[in-house]
Amino acid sequence: MIIIFWISIFLIVYTFVGYGFVLYILVRIKGIFKKPYIFKTEAALPSVTVLIAAYNEEDIIEDKIENTLQLNYPKDKVQAIFITDGSSDSTADKVRGFDDITLLHQDIRAGKMAAIKRAIPYIKGEITVFTDANTFLNKEALLELVKHYQNPKVGAVAGEKRILVEETADASSAGEGFYWKYESKLKKWDYELYSNVGAAGELFSIRTNLYQPVESDTIIDDHMIAMRIAENGFIIAYEPGAYAMETASADVKEELKRKIRIAAGGIQSIMRLKKAANPFNNPVFTFQYISHRVLRWTITPFLLFLVFILNVIIALDTQNAFYQIFLVLQVLFYLLSLTGLYFESRNIRVKALFIPYYFCVMNYAVLAGIIRYYKKNQSAAWEKSKRKI
Repeated sequence: MIIIFWISIFLIVYTFVGYGFVLYILVRIKGIFKKPYIFKTEAALPSVTVLIAAYNEEDIIEDKIENTLQLNYPKDKVQAIFITDGSSDSTADKVRGFDDITLLHQDIRAGKMAAIKRAIPYIKGEITVFTDANTFLNKEALLELVKHYQNPKVGAVAGEKRILVEETADASSAGEGFYWKYESKLKKWDYELYSNVGAAGELFSIRTNLYQPVESDTIIDDHMIAMRIAENGFIIAYEPGAYAMETASADVKEELKRKIRIAAGGIQSIMRLKKAANPFNNPVFTFQYISHRVLRWTITPFLLFLVFILNVIIALDTQNAFYQIFLVLQVLFYLLSLTGLYFESRNIRVKALFIPYYFCVMNYAVLAGIIRYYKKNQSAAWEKSKRKI
């Protein structure tokens, strides 16, 4: 029982903290022996297609189009495609008002992956850039993304997701902002070691000729599109100089809904990405994939429960002071989380409680996502996320 307890503790700590530490050390060691790829400033720019799938985004779609048209890139080398399948508001009509935009619309809503598949034959760019309708890109985003394709080993490039957090942010905003800052650091080190292990739909790109169709019921399409390219031996680069900005989820309820969907999609992707999990295919990439994604999306949330239960049993059975203190610390952590929940419901802002509360919300979302996936209750159709105004 004690052995299981300590193995569980190790896996939990490794998943959330240890992997980052190990990754940092490995990157520093690699830097001694191998210099980073040097980009040529005079290299010819490839043609680019910016692909945006939008569902009922009438309030923001015109701003998104203006943001897309203002990106710093040769106009004759940029194609912008907006897909508005299933939108029942004025989103499609507003897109039609822009002559420089290709609109693809049909009344049927079959999910984001189905919409992307329908758009593929219309893509003209050598590089396809995927971005969400409710995010705004920095002007240099395309230039920063495409420079990585000078390296023939790179098949996809992920941009950075930035959450706009106000000083008076609630738990959902502050927790989400902290989470993505940490994620961005891990992605930077992942790429410096070898490759990223996925991409966020807010902003990522691929070599168009490397695109592989994925199943239409895919829940997290961005992750699957990038990972299928990586499974074929290409690198997923990471470029923090290309970033997508968006406000945080409207509240914890909205963030929880989004996280549960991602968790369900995470389990689905693990079931389908057999080569990524096979160390005989690419041991370094498998190490990164399991450490950064698989552990988070599978056993770690269950281990949190297991550790607490085992800690209670061991503390009562052995009367060992260490296990008793450790149990008290666990109880205090979860009490802080519950206090954060109470304060959130009362609209009280105490930032010290954001991290334990958000940590518990995230792990609950994984458990709920796993259950939802196996009950087949998660639709592939994307939902309009409520964000802060």
